[in-house]
Amino acid sequence: MDTLDTKHISQGTTNPQRDTSLSETPTPPAIEREQQTTRLQTFVQKWSRATLSILPIYVALHIGFFLTTCLSFLFTHGDFDGFWVKFHELANAWHRWDTGHYMSIAQHGYTDAFRSAFFPLYPLLIRALTPLTNHNPLYAALLISDIAGFFMLVVLYQLVREDFSEERANRTVLYLSLFPTAFFFAAGYTESLFLCLTLAGFYNIRRGNWWIAGIFGFFACLTRSAGVFLLLPFAYEYLRQHEWNLGHIRFDVVSGGVIAAGTGIYALYCYYKFHDVLAFSHAQAYWNHSLQVPWYGVVNSIKAINTSSGLVSFQSMRNMLDLIPDLIMLILIVLLFVGPAKFPRSLWSYGIYAAFLYIFLQVFPVGGTGLFPLQSVSRYLLELFPAFIVLAAFGKYRMVHMNYLVISGALLFFLLTQFLTGHWVL
Repeated sequence: MDTLDTKHISQGTTNPQRDTSLSETPTPPAIEREQQTTRLQTFVQKWSRATLSILPIYVALHIGFFLTTCLSFLFTHGDFDGFWVKFHELANAWHRWDTGHYMSIAQHGYTDAFRSAFFPLYPLLIRALTPLTNHNPLYAALLISDIAGFFMLVVLYQLVREDFSEERANRTVLYLSLFPTAFFFAAGYTESLFLCLTLAGFYNIRRGNWWIAGIFGFFACLTRSAGVFLLLPFAYEYLRQHEWNLGHIRFDVVSGGVIAAGTGIYALYCYYKFHDVLAFSHAQAYWNHSLQVPWYGVVNSIKAINTSSGLVSFQSMRNMLDLIPDLIMLILIVLLFVGPAKFPRSLWSYGIYAAFLYIFLQVFPVGGTGLFPLQSVSRYLLELFPAFIVLAAFGKYRMVHMNYLVISGALLFFLLTQFLTGHWVL
């Protein structure tokens, strides 16, 4: 098992109070310029190394996604008459389910209240980029997801490398990229954009860059409702880095309010448009999502499996594809606090974020007589990046590592094929 590195970089983790006495000798301009140049070189080297580290898995996965798209097209449409003639049809294979809602909002705005469940940043970016993609909003949506997915992995790698180790960072990126629903990072969904902004916010929270963290958190809240949970690690890290002393709190604590402002602005828009400040929450009823106790989805998924026509029936297998990853994530989050891979208290902001977000994902299952209570949860689990860091710790064992890669990778490309051929994968 990797030994947790509890030594943090000095920026953002030391006492923020500095000696500002007049006796301090000013830094000569030449030395200050040299220091700035050194910091810039260090910054470039750090992020260049992170980029080169994630590039092989990013490129390999996208080649795999492209080949799977071509094969799926052949299965459903027959031979290619000409590759470039059919290229737009290959892209159209990614036009599934929620992608159509985001494109509709990008083109026509929020014409229906039920679409307020889809937060506005992604449609706004699609609208802005569409003129650059031959006025094709699908191309814009896919391009945004691919670019955000790239930077998402870069930030994740650097975050884990600085707080844990390079070995743990490599495995975390690999395990997240091969999760069975990770193809949504390349689809016309918000997964890659949201996690990119969340990780950027979390990285700056860990480094004590409060205003930058607030800005990233603001945009994360405009991407998905779960963005507001960045306030929890923000509060924990702010107090920890200020030695749990309320007297050390400064004006920059207001940057936490910048995070919440993203949700607040969208709520005001919903009031203006639909006369309902919580329209985005009430819209969940359109998909039969309702507030339930946290164990509702798990218990009813087990019941749905038991009442199915057989263990290998569609109802049973579909529920297991949601239930098993959900339970594995729960175990990993628990192991973040207890066990051989537990994080030290200085890193509990990871666990606080993961635990509360996990509970949030459980309390809005498909209610009523739904046969698939945890529908889409296996996609939402991608947001729980701390769980993948825990999994990466156990990945040091060859048995765990190889089993995860083979099983999860196989499921990833199976579900992608189902998605591309129009089957029910949400």
